[in-house]
Amino acid sequence: MRSVGSRPLTGPQLFLLGGSFLITLGSFAVLPYMSVLLHDRFGLGLGVVGAVLAVASLVQFSGGVVGAALAARIGLRATMLVALAVRTAGFAAFVPGLTRPVVAVAALFLVSCGAALYLPANKAYLVAGCGPERRPGLLAASGSAFNAGIALGPPAAAPFVLTSPAGLFTGVAVLFALVGAGHVLLPSVADEGVGVKDTTVEDKTVENRTGEAAGVAAGSGLPPFAFTVLAVYVFMFFQHYLALYAVPRTSTAFYGAVLMGYAILLVVAQPLLARRLAALPYATALRLGFGAMAAGTAVLALGGRAGIAVGAVLLCLGEIVLFLKNDLEALARSAAPSATVFGRQRLAAGLGAFAAAVVGGQLYGVAERAAAVPVFWLVVSAQAVVLPALLVVWARGSARRRAGDGPVAAHRPR
Repeated sequence: MRSVGSRPLTGPQLFLLGGSFLITLGSFAVLPYMSVLLHDRFGLGLGVVGAVLAVASLVQFSGGVVGAALAARIGLRATMLVALAVRTAGFAAFVPGLTRPVVAVAALFLVSCGAALYLPANKAYLVAGCGPERRPGLLAASGSAFNAGIALGPPAAAPFVLTSPAGLFTGVAVLFALVGAGHVLLPSVADEGVGVKDTTVEDKTVENRTGEAAGVAAGSGLPPFAFTVLAVYVFMFFQHYLALYAVPRTSTAFYGAVLMGYAILLVVAQPLLARRLAALPYATALRLGFGAMAAGTAVLALGGRAGIAVGAVLLCLGEIVLFLKNDLEALARSAAPSATVFGRQRLAAGLGAFAAAVVGGQLYGVAERAAAVPVFWLVVSAQAVVLPALLVVWARGSARRRAGDGPVAAHRPR
């Protein structure tokens, strides 16, 4: 990809997109297999493994706030360099960790901390100095680069992860060191607030077109964060539990094909749809995105190859709409530096993922014990409909209360 929209990508932007692919390629050559390594190689109980992975995931997501604060203090390029140094050390530490479980767990947390520091600075650097017309395409291209690495990392590492893990970990550490060395050559850029100054007219337009509820959803500072929590919460049920559901009903080969098709659709469709998504009113995007997720999880309840494949496609469309639009909306509505905005969005994603892990295990266990696993997906579908609606109602009520306490309050008798 040489251009986004009508303007060519700069050298640093091309490097960051290529680096994003290599970073996720290396990361997902290792991380998806951590449960196997911790359980089978080190003999840790599944409960301990689950707790370790849950905390590591929460650190990786919610630590984005720390990454944003570091970027504000030392700059975007320096933050990316620190993050890549931490991740390189983490992957290198997996080598001695092969014989010492404590070291392996510490290495996992180093890798998670490095990811938390890197992504807000990476996205902020990518869009630095770009107007609102270019941000959708750049963020979509970034998402595609990351997802391409996510898709290719696990199959690339599969022949080596159990037979020669030391070589795999060493190779990933070297890859991260080389990518980090390339970041040294990037020019320094300033990270400035890019949002509120551009949105006064847009606020009025959105409110006029979509009514009071749309204006509340688009204009409040809370909803983009809260809708990100909900979007990730619903999505992570699919991410965590599709394998348990699909493999017994189809096969591992079919499940792998679904994941590969999902990744390809995400990589190809997100950049193609970016400009259209950016032009959508926020309320319309929310309805489309959560509607697709609700429909997708409901179709999954049908089971079988067709139900699982169609459900995955619908969930992919929901992910494309909600994840990109929520980032764009949060960026447009804040005067804070963009790294801070992306850090908050990562925190929202972490909260949603953590909640899904806690709630999903209980729900799936109940459905499995009742021999009614398809009902699990219907419950998820209902949540995708009800929870966003409740949030909009709450936001509308809050806006009305604030309006009632505004001009009227100034004329109350004392």
